[in-house]
Amino acid sequence: MINAARVVAVVASDSAPAKRLMQDAKDSGRAIDCTCGRKTRCVVIMDSDHVVLSALQNETVSARLNGENARTDEDGGEENE
Repeated sequence: MINAARVVAVVASDSAPAKRLMQDAKDSGRAIDCTCGRKTRCVVIMDSDHVVLSALQNETVSARLNGENARTDEDGGEENE
């Protein structure tokens, strides 16, 4: 779990700037890998300069941060409750 009040940005992990950001954070020890071995689909940037790597899609993380009731099913698709 992360503190929603400390989130600066939520971005998809497939862009080149996001990939550079992930690599820089890993190299400097600021990356928090929450993927449990799955593919990284979303990068959450915190105000503490930490970078959280998530297996959830950025739309799902954004919806959860906004208080909407979104969840993902087992194969990565999204469902709204």
